[in-house]
Amino acid sequence: MQGLRIAQGDFVVEQNGKITDNYTLGSLLGRGDYSSVRLCTHKATGLKRAVKILPRSRMANEEISACLNEVSILRALDHPNIIRIYECYQGDKNYNLITELCTGGELYEKIISSSHFSEAVAAGYMIQLLSALAHCHERGVVHRQLRPEKLLLDTSDQDAFLKLVGFESARFLNHGDTLFEGVAKSYYIAPEVINRNYNEKSDLWSAGVILYILLTGSPPFRESSRGSETYEQKILKGEYTFPSPDWDSISAEAKDLITKLLTVEVDKRLSAREALEHPWFSNANREPINSEVARSIFSNLQSFRAERLLEKAAYTFIASQLSTKREKEEMIEVFKSLDSDNSGTLSRSELIEGYQRLFGDTTEDVEAEVDRIMQQVDTNQSGEIDYSEFIAATIQKSQLLSRERLEAAFKAFDLDGNGTISADELKTILGKNQDCNDSVWQSIISEVDQNGDGVIDFGEFTEMMLKHTN
Repeated sequence: MQGLRIAQGDFVVEQNGKITDNYTLGSLLGRGDYSSVRLCTHKATGLKRAVKILPRSRMANEEISACLNEVSILRALDHPNIIRIYECYQGDKNYNLITELCTGGELYEKIISSSHFSEAVAAGYMIQLLSALAHCHERGVVHRQLRPEKLLLDTSDQDAFLKLVGFESARFLNHGDTLFEGVAKSYYIAPEVINRNYNEKSDLWSAGVILYILLTGSPPFRESSRGSETYEQKILKGEYTFPSPDWDSISAEAKDLITKLLTVEVDKRLSAREALEHPWFSNANREPINSEVARSIFSNLQSFRAERLLEKAAYTFIASQLSTKREKEEMIEVFKSLDSDNSGTLSRSELIEGYQRLFGDTTEDVEAEVDRIMQQVDTNQSGEIDYSEFIAATIQKSQLLSRERLEAAFKAFDLDGNGTISADELKTILGKNQDCNDSVWQSIISEVDQNGDGVIDFGEFTEMMLKHTN
């Protein structure tokens, strides 16, 4: 079905009902001003997730709007360093946001316990943060509340990934437009936000403050010991220093990047993409990937076949909603290795470069092979391969397509729970951003409907999904 787009955000479901119908609630993980976060377990698959619980009774209208805004924004983002949202339950008493589980705590806590990081470690964190910000900004999302408390570590391992969270205050912003809303004041706030006239580059100022703190453990803008100036006044002037002895051993390149992020003149401040190209990162240590594993994963990418649109949609759902971190670890490493510009997506040129690097120029037409891969894998037709698309195409299918996951995927399309998938149900799930007539959805059903009854049952669905796994 040419022209139809499938994205992982299509499957972020907002539904009424009880969360306990599908999840078992576990221990308390944390508390916010008017929310709590608990461990929860998906009953159908046993997957561990986190649920942010927001009591309706304690929420003003603006806080309810912020909750719905967070769902809308996270649905539009698909990046390995941005928290993934799975679904939202709107019950009589609570709003419940189901997200991926991060067990490594806040980056803020790690800063406190470590006091500061080496330049190599700080660079590793900043590449992840700036990559996430570039992804956000290129999709018109401004975070607005960036600080270490909004950066979680997905595990307690030494090589844990950063996950950007806290999108309740984020905003969509068209290129060239300006925001005027105030946000909560903090040591990380940009001068133009204090003046209420700002855009996405306000996030880069906050990133500069985070980098300063990562390297020394102290913020660049603090209250004067004599009380002569507040930190806000210093921020407005852009007044900070690199005092001795803390900064004596820090490289000139690191100081230069901070200076170009903590620039009061917004037009002269680096964008996220420009910051990622700064020379300081050229010395950042990248863990070498196992070339044998990488070739195997790239071969999975080459051999990925999903002939029918429903099949592609089901793979997208299973990979984005039901796969575990352990299953994806090697794929994420290869994805990041191929993503040479740290954009969070794979371009045609990056795939060509990766193909040649892993296999050598062993084919007469590498470009034609990559174009074929793009046609198969780029399900949202963005012209690049997104994170979820890569996982769906490369993850081990025999491992991914268990009966439990196939049942969960089938139920995601079977909205009324009657044991079949209809054209109307496909339209409800996949038709939000499509411009096509109703006959298209029936055509998609007909591709899989073997007995001609006009709907797809679980047997037909399973046969479609397992066709290419042998």
